[in-house]
Amino acid sequence: MNIDETDKKILRLLQANAHLTLKDIANQINLSLTPVHDRVKRLEKEGVIDKYVTVLNKKKLGKNLTVFCQVTLVKQTFDISEAFNEAILNLPEVVECDFVSGSFDYLLKVVLPDMESYHHFHQKKLSVLTEVSLINSFFIISEVKSTTVLPI
Repeated sequence: MNIDETDKKILRLLQANAHLTLKDIANQINLSLTPVHDRVKRLEKEGVIDKYVTVLNKKKLGKNLTVFCQVTLVKQTFDISEAFNEAILNLPEVVECDFVSGSFDYLLKVVLPDMESYHHFHQKKLSVLTEVSLINSFFIISEVKSTTVLPI
């Protein structure tokens, strides 16, 4: 896949504002509309542009607590990992889940309204999963940086 500097300019603009029209992009990078359209369609087709989303303000929606959970499984087997993966997909409070190397198996990012909600989530949803052996929770005091923009 060949991504040139013009493609990168388009991607930077779309990362900053996915509402930009093709005309807006064309004007900002000094290119005509048709090549911009063709490039965006190619980037979508090749999977470089995965999807377009709206980033919401957590606090305005009452999601005031962000927690990172280190989860250790009872055993590191394929079947147990797959069962845990499936269970996590059904927990909307979990906004990110990564299988990691190191002293624990998964790192979860959980977003909830408050500590009481987290307690309920921990006790009734996460710790009851049979695949889970240990959970260490880290509560975000202040968010210094949060972005969806990839450096390109």
